[in-house]
Amino acid sequence: MGHKQYLAVGQSARNRLFGLTPRISGDKRTVPLNMLISQQGKINHGRLAVIMFSICTVVLGIILSFVPWLDYIIFRELRLWNGSLSYSYWQKPGVVRLTKVYIFNVTNPQGFIENGEKPKLAEVGPFVYREDMEKVNIKFHDNDTVTFQHNKILRFVPELSADMTQKLVVPNIPLLTVTSFSPNLVGFVFNLLVTGLAITYKDRAKPFVHVTAEELVFGYNDPLVTLAHYFYPKGKRPNSQMGLLLARNGTLDEVSTIYSGQKMDRFGYLDKVNGLDHLPHWKDKPCNNIRASEGSFFPPRSVTKSDTVYVYDKDLCRIMPLKYRREIYKDGIQAGVYTPSSSTFECADINPDNKCYCEGEQCPPRGLQNISPCQYNAPVFLSYPHFFDADPNLLEPFEGLKPDKKRHETYFYIQDKIGVPLEGFVRVQMNLKVNRAPNIKVNNIHKFPDIMFPVMWIEEGIHEVTTPIWRWIFLATTVGPVAAPAISYSMIIIGLSILITVFVRAYKSFVIGQNSIEIVELGRETIRRGSTLIVHGSHRLVPRDNVYQPLNRSSPSTPSSCDSRLHELKSVSRTESFGHSLDDLKRGRRDFVRSNFSDAERETLIRSDNSFILSEHRHCRVFKLPDSYFS
Repeated sequence: MGHKQYLAVGQSARNRLFGLTPRISGDKRTVPLNMLISQQGKINHGRLAVIMFSICTVVLGIILSFVPWLDYIIFRELRLWNGSLSYSYWQKPGVVRLTKVYIFNVTNPQGFIENGEKPKLAEVGPFVYREDMEKVNIKFHDNDTVTFQHNKILRFVPELSADMTQKLVVPNIPLLTVTSFSPNLVGFVFNLLVTGLAITYKDRAKPFVHVTAEELVFGYNDPLVTLAHYFYPKGKRPNSQMGLLLARNGTLDEVSTIYSGQKMDRFGYLDKVNGLDHLPHWKDKPCNNIRASEGSFFPPRSVTKSDTVYVYDKDLCRIMPLKYRREIYKDGIQAGVYTPSSSTFECADINPDNKCYCEGEQCPPRGLQNISPCQYNAPVFLSYPHFFDADPNLLEPFEGLKPDKKRHETYFYIQDKIGVPLEGFVRVQMNLKVNRAPNIKVNNIHKFPDIMFPVMWIEEGIHEVTTPIWRWIFLATTVGPVAAPAISYSMIIIGLSILITVFVRAYKSFVIGQNSIEIVELGRETIRRGSTLIVHGSHRLVPRDNVYQPLNRSSPSTPSSCDSRLHELKSVSRTESFGHSLDDLKRGRRDFVRSNFSDAERETLIRSDNSFILSEHRHCRVFKLPDSYFS
């Protein structure tokens, strides 16, 4: 019970420790904060370091919760620069990029030409080619652009393909191209030309030719193409062979310049093609616009807030708008589905933006795109396969065409946050526009009617990205948005928890230390008061045979000091001073304590063994007495 009384008395120790004025009872002021970093009056450097660390953690967590730091990291690696993650993927993708070719085999060429039957078309394929592609001659510029060329090698994949050696019947594109121009020129010249071909190259002077898929795709010898190769002006000169994909192999002549991503709203879009900021094939906008992606990256939808992106391919001879349709998940990654706008191949009467593709001639019906300026002025038109989403009149003249949205629609799965395509296929069909040549009767060419004749259709694209790129996209778009706030809030919680723990421990240590100091202080005060008791009343409390008793004392103002001077001592016998019983002695000590000490001190002294008093007496006595005297 004595210690409980000590806890309730005095606060001088704490006041001295922190340099504070004594607090009066009932004062509710808070304990100063320096108790967190001090211990026994000295700075605790370990505790100070922990406090600073926790404060920095909280502040950093708050800052990170308001700053899009994850986007900064993602976009930094997304930008094209030598060393970024996206650069290695862009420079040499490493994805399995397949080009599939489907050829329309005409099964009734004689019946069509001689009897006027509908052409019966049988789709043959696919003939699959793996496209190994990389960017070469790369050069970065200071205006946020990079220039490069494509190097493509198409390798035939026989295990995924139909028989390449089978003969197919297809329209004679070079011959029908020439004859389609005959109504505007002198008829006898073309008759003479075709007659000469019939004599020299009998098989190449017919409206249909028998070729293999390999020959149609990558070239076969044709006298008209060879003739055009030698006589066409340089720059517009066709290849020396007739092949629909012949120009795709090797390093392409086309030099492209795209934006590298300093401004993400134009990331991946073309800036120039062959040094021009527009397509030279068309005179007016928007037909000659080149602001589109070449297929590797698109401006993130999260940045542009636009539902339309644009893609450019040399074979398209234009940019193609793709509209956002819906959200899907591709291999665990959220992506947007983009398909061509319905107005892409719309007739000019409905979509005036397509009028500039007509170039002074009659605009084609819905579903067709004139690409003759990109094909050496050959009357070639693009459409979707099997005339999907086109004017139904285009299907009427043929048998065997079956449009199917699932098989024939162009689409892209683009991750909206970073603009990387996860899957995508461009599907287009090449058609030959044939104008009847009534004056050329060789091989019944004059019987070939006006028609938009399908030749083949192509599907090219990727099914999935490489595993390292998928992992990076997954972390950036799926894990990151969850982990980033979790990290920020965890830092705040951990920092606050450390601060609270340090505060609680410091406060407990402070209170315990404070109470210990108060106990010591109380003991010291008791000792001082006990000195007075020793000097003034020891003859009453300690019975001995012979004791010394002061005759004269110093001033009462300093009764408790050990410096009190004793002027005279006289020997008093035990029987003289302590002629009372033990009970009288105890009662006398109690009366003395009650008159000289406070309640808490009095209770302690009354119940204690006077160890403080006796100890002080030993230090303050004038004459050396044996310790047994105090026993």
